[in-house]
Amino acid sequence: MATSLSTGWRGLSALFLALVLTAVGVRTYLQSDAARSLEPGTNSQTIVYIKPKTGVQEIADVLREAGVIQSRWMFLVLAYLQGSLTRLHAGEYEFARGMSLLEILRKLEAGRVITHQVTVPEGFTAEDVARLLAGERLVDIERFKILVADPGFVDSLGLPGESLEGYLFPDTYRLTRGMGEEEIIRIMVSRFRQAVPKDIQDQAERLGLDVHGVVTLASLIEKEAGLDRERPLVAAVFHNRLRRNMPLQSDPTAIYGAPGPRRRITTLDLRRNTPYNTYLRAGLPPGPIANPGLASLLAALNPAPVNFLYFVAKKDGSHFFSRTLEQHAQAVRRYQVKTDASGNPG
Repeated sequence: MATSLSTGWRGLSALFLALVLTAVGVRTYLQSDAARSLEPGTNSQTIVYIKPKTGVQEIADVLREAGVIQSRWMFLVLAYLQGSLTRLHAGEYEFARGMSLLEILRKLEAGRVITHQVTVPEGFTAEDVARLLAGERLVDIERFKILVADPGFVDSLGLPGESLEGYLFPDTYRLTRGMGEEEIIRIMVSRFRQAVPKDIQDQAERLGLDVHGVVTLASLIEKEAGLDRERPLVAAVFHNRLRRNMPLQSDPTAIYGAPGPRRRITTLDLRRNTPYNTYLRAGLPPGPIANPGLASLLAALNPAPVNFLYFVAKKDGSHFFSRTLEQHAQAVRRYQVKTDASGNPG
C-alpha cells in the first residue's frame, strides 16, 4: 500500500514539475526578444490610441489590428503570466518595430504615453484654442467650446462671468490624449492663476476695477499692441478714456464673435450691434475678447503715467499716441490714409 502511494506521489510530483517547467518555458519564450511583435514590412513606428476604460482583451484587439502584435492569444497569455491583466494604462502609444511582447506590456504598464507639446499664443480666442487642440487630436472641438461657454462649469472653477474667454492662459503645455477637455481646461486655468500677481484683486480695486475687468482690459491691450514696450501706453489710453467716460473705440471688439475667417476690419464692422462693440457701447465690454498674456495683464494693472487719449497704427507695427483729437487726426492722415502715385488720397 505504501509503495502504491509513493509511486502515485512521485507521479503527481513529476506532472506538477512538468507543468511548472512548461509554464516557465512558455513565459520565457514569450518574454524573449525572439518573440517579435510588429509584423515585417510595417512602418518603423506605429502609433496606437487606447481609449480609457478599455479592457485587456480589447487592448489586444487594438494592438493586433494595428499590427503591433501578431498573436492576440500570446499577448493575453503573457499578460496573465506577468500579472498585467489589470495594470495596463489607456493613452496614445508609439511602438517601435521589433519590440518584444514583454517590452510592449511593460510600456503599457508604465503608461509611457506620447506627450504633445502645444503652444497657445497670446491673443488666441477660446475658439482658436479649441481648434489648435483639436488639430492635435487632444480634444473634441465642440465639447471644448461647450465647456468654455458653460456658466455652471465657469462657476465651478471659481471664475466670474459666463465664459472662460480670457482665462485659458497662453503658454506651452505638455498634454496627452485621453486627458479630456475638462482636465485640459483646468490645467490652463490653473496656469492663469499661477501667472497673475497674487494681489491682483487689490491692484484691480486700486484702479477702480475688479479682476474680470482687468482681464477684459488686458484682452483689448493684447489685441491692439504688437510691441511689449507699447502695452503700458495702450493701457493708459484705455484707462484715461474710462475715467472720462469716453467710448474705448477698440476695433477688435467690433468683430469679436463674428463668423467666418479673420479679415480686415471695415466701417460696417464698427457698426455691428453687439454687446462687445466699444464703438457703440461705453465702458468695457462684458468680458474678454481673447486670452491675454502676462505682459498685457501687467500693463492693464500698471498703465503708463501719460495723458494720451488716442493711438493710431503705423506701417511698422508700432503706434503713434496723441493727447488731442486734432493731433490724432493729423496722425491718421499721416499713417493711415493711402495715397496714389501723385500723392493724392487713394
